[in-house]
Amino acid sequence: MTRSGYYAWRGRAESAHTVQDRALLEEIRRLFARHGGRYGSPRIHHDLQELGIRVSRRRVARLMRADGLRAKAVRGYRGKAGVHRFYTAHPNLLRRHPAARVDQVWVGDITYLAVAGRWRFLAVVMDQCSRRILAWTLQSTRTVRVTRAVLAAALRRRRPGAGLIFHSDRGSEYLAQPFRRHLEAHGIRQSASTAGPGDNAHMESFFHSLKAEAIRECHFTMDRELRTALRSYIRYYNATRAHSALGYRSPIAFERQAA
Repeated sequence: MTRSGYYAWRGRAESAHTVQDRALLEEIRRLFARHGGRYGSPRIHHDLQELGIRVSRRRVARLMRADGLRAKAVRGYRGKAGVHRFYTAHPNLLRRHPAARVDQVWVGDITYLAVAGRWRFLAVVMDQCSRRILAWTLQSTRTVRVTRAVLAAALRRRRPGAGLIFHSDRGSEYLAQPFRRHLEAHGIRQSASTAGPGDNAHMESFFHSLKAEAIRECHFTMDRELRTALRSYIRYYNATRAHSALGYRSPIAFERQAA
């Protein structure tokens, strides 16, 4: 390029497309910050459409990539600690009865989180249809007492009708007699995963999102700090976070519409 051509290029007015990109990027940055860096281009694109901004998803992805806006994510999923016995007496009812409405299938699982170099165990109950977290508890031990307590909390809040299915993995915390009796006392049918991954994918997905969006790179020195972070994230997850499987609605919004 010649010197005269360079100065002519510098003096040329910005194109309408460039001006639009700059304004659009400001809105993308605002939405990205609002969700704490948890949203990638699909969810940002959906939020823009909800605001009445018509733009292609490819354009949103391009602007985010150029601006270095990348959603929080983990590179891999680490399995749970401990060795589970394999039981054959508990069928996988989800194969025959997939959730079609709320309070039809609940799922539960336990994961571990670190506090000052020591493991804490997070037990959760979720409604499989709406993905809503119904109850959770953080404890220093992983026992049937923990799984019974979190299920009891979910039952107090929801009071489901007869025929509810509760699905979990085959860990002893769920297949032990005290937990099974608790299910029977409330008329709940028990379902357990078969060998191999994927049967409890909704809970695994939640734990993956939790660790990627709220726990990763955080260092907790007290249980109180971790509980505060969990309470804040689960409130956000239930009330605000858009779920692609729910038509980009939050679990609470999905349940309200379903009702």
